[in-house]
Amino acid sequence: MSDNTSEKKNEHGHGTTGHSWDGIEEWDNPMPRWWVWTFYLTIIWGIGYVIAYPAWPLINGATAGVLGWSTRADVAAEIQAVEEANAPINAKLESVDLNAIVGDAELNTYAVSAGGAVFRTWCAQCHGSGAAGAKGYPNLLDDDWLWGGDMEAIHHTVAHGIRNEDSDDARYSEMPAFGRDELLTEEEVDQVTNYVMSLSGEANDAAQVEAGSVLYADNCASCHMEDGTGDREQGAPNLADAIWLFGGEYEDIKHTVTYSRFGVMPAWNTRLTEAQIRAVTAYVHQLGGGE
Repeated sequence: MSDNTSEKKNEHGHGTTGHSWDGIEEWDNPMPRWWVWTFYLTIIWGIGYVIAYPAWPLINGATAGVLGWSTRADVAAEIQAVEEANAPINAKLESVDLNAIVGDAELNTYAVSAGGAVFRTWCAQCHGSGAAGAKGYPNLLDDDWLWGGDMEAIHHTVAHGIRNEDSDDARYSEMPAFGRDELLTEEEVDQVTNYVMSLSGEANDAAQVEAGSVLYADNCASCHMEDGTGDREQGAPNLADAIWLFGGEYEDIKHTVTYSRFGVMPAWNTRLTEAQIRAVTAYVHQLGGGE
């Protein structure tokens, strides 16, 4: 840095910053007045904003602001307005016979649309956005129903759920854990697994099918029926249609026979209104597998 840089003045009377980089010096010009005043105005605006609107986060919320404005309150007001507008049709949806919904074009259109929104909010996490399900979560697009697939049956399942502790009317069934609880030996589990596979396809070991059929008749037919078609009234799946909730491979079926399965669905009658339950019932029923 040269010794005389601080003595230099430009045509406006401003000196340099006092620094030099490879002989290049910078004039110490002040910021434009318009920029400075704009900067001051933004500071004033910012102070006014934090006073007027919610701004500073606190432990249990945030400063409310003197205007009392709230995005949550705005959303709540919009929801309330929609609920009031839909109140008449929701009342009608709650009062009509379930099977009469499809015969009322306006009501059915509303129910399916509203039910789709309910499904995507509360049901898609398990059954998938397209309702095709996943391993352990039923596909709602086919016609393979446990406990029935008509409007009344779907409504009961949605309202009260399956194997939960929330509703006394929840659907309930429990398969014995034949291997874990030593009701069958490991060899017998293999035999009955092969027989079950033979009901809808090819057994892993055909030599074990005959012995497995005897074990099946003694231990499984009371629920799944002699021909393996199941009993939906007690939640016993059809084993002869090649539709598997927990997988149809040999290891999947063997695991089921050994340890049993115990899927749980919550009771929605404590979380959704009757209109919402009926709406999602109509939505699920019309997906393609409804009876």
